[in-house]
This record gives sequence, structure tokens and C-alpha cells, in this order.
Amino acid sequence: MLQSLSPRLVFFGLALMALIALVFARFYLQEALGLPPCPLCMTQRVFVVLWGSIALLAALHNPAAVGRRIYAGLCALAAVAGAAVAIRHVWIQHLPPDQVPACGPSLEYMLETLPFSETLELVFMGDGNCADIQWTFLGLSIPEQTLVMAAAVLLVCMWQVFRKQ
Repeated sequence: MLQSLSPRLVFFGLALMALIALVFARFYLQEALGLPPCPLCMTQRVFVVLWGSIALLAALHNPAAVGRRIYAGLCALAAVAGAAVAIRHVWIQHLPPDQVPACGPSLEYMLETLPFSETLELVFMGDGNCADIQWTFLGLSIPEQTLVMAAAVLLVCMWQVFRKQ
């Protein structure tokens, strides 16, 4: 049954999943519920945009087997990077309160005033804002949900790499 799905349709599905996740985060979590994204949340969004964009390009291009594998590999790398950031975020959320890093400046402020390399370092370290669990669904925090989604994207991409069609 899965083999009957065209690679193009699978890539469109991955792109649609990314779009839905981004719309949900921006318009429901951020606008409707008023939950401001922390630096790690913003970084995870970047990787969702990246794998969604790669998947959309792959769907539009509809390459042969070698191209499909390259697109799927690139999409998988973006999913792994997003998962790594989500894992760091989940780890910060589960630290004992006395070990949570202090709150830092906003991402916008860091990008405006600090060198890019220092901003990246501070973002990946996370801060106290990243430790707050403000919303859950089925018992999973937002970065835990992102981690599950990244794992699903990775599995689909690996299937795209190794499938026969």
C-alpha cells in the first residue's frame, strides 16, 4: 500500500505537514493563546521551514530516483537538526528548577547587537524562558511535539531514500 504512494505525493505531504505546524505555531499558539516563542522555539521553526521547503522543492521538481534520494537526505538532515534542538529544549524543560539557566535577552536583541556566532551559541544554550512549559497536548510539551514530528519526518525521508520506486 505504501509503495503505491508516489514520491511526489510523499514530498507534498511532508511540505504540508511543515506548513500546518508553522501555521499552528504562529497563529494559534502565538497569536490566539499569546505564547511568545523562546529562542529555541524559533530555532526549531527554522528547521521546520527548512525541511518543508526542501520537501516542496522535491515535490515540484519530481526528480528520478537519485534526485529523490538527495532531496530526502537533505530533508532528513534538516529533521535531525530540528530534533537535536528539540532534544536540547526538552532537556532544559526537565531540569530541576535550581539548575535552569537564567533568562537572557530576546532573540531580536541578540541578533541586532551580538556577532552571529555568539548569538547562535547563546540560542543553543537556551535560557530560563525555554524551561517554561506553557502548553501541552496529550501530555507533550511543544518541543516534545516537535521532536515527535521531526522523528516522523526522518522516518519518511529514510523510506524515500531506500524505497524501490
